[in-house]
Amino acid sequence: MYSLRNVSPLAPIAGLVFALAFVAFEYFNGGVKTHHFLARADLPGFSNWLTLLVLPVLGVAFAARASIEKTSHANGATSQQLAVGAVSSLLYGGALAASFLLGLGQLSLVLFLGLFLLAIVVPIYRAEYIFGFVAGMTIAFGSVIPLAFALFFATVSFTVRHVGTYVIAKVRHSRS
Repeated sequence: MYSLRNVSPLAPIAGLVFALAFVAFEYFNGGVKTHHFLARADLPGFSNWLTLLVLPVLGVAFAARASIEKTSHANGATSQQLAVGAVSSLLYGGALAASFLLGLGQLSLVLFLGLFLLAIVVPIYRAEYIFGFVAGMTIAFGSVIPLAFALFFATVSFTVRHVGTYVIAKVRHSRS
């Protein structure tokens, strides 16, 4: 079985290989696409060439987090938690992208709105969640637009979880 120490350095390489395969496929099948916010040509567009930068950088962030966790925790639970976070967010992003590509608007809406609930329950501001989510949605939306959404929901998650913890601690302290 692979340990996080052996697998985490592969995250940037995996991100680069996936980005290269994705962009090469588009290049040889009609050209590399540009995605616009809200699918409106009058809004800014982002070329899928940027995927060659975004996914490896997110892979580096994930590998750095894994390295920090490896040195700060001696137990193996951390590596399992990181892997579960990355894979589950990859599957969630993939499901959201697939529902959009298949024209399942209701399911896309439910999955998108579900991100607000997940932002409260799960610490999706961590690198493994962002990396997996962006990688999962890249096929449908490129990498820049999913990164923007991931960073928005990461900010919501970080704020709600940390401010919520602070408020709960203050309330408990005031009752004591």
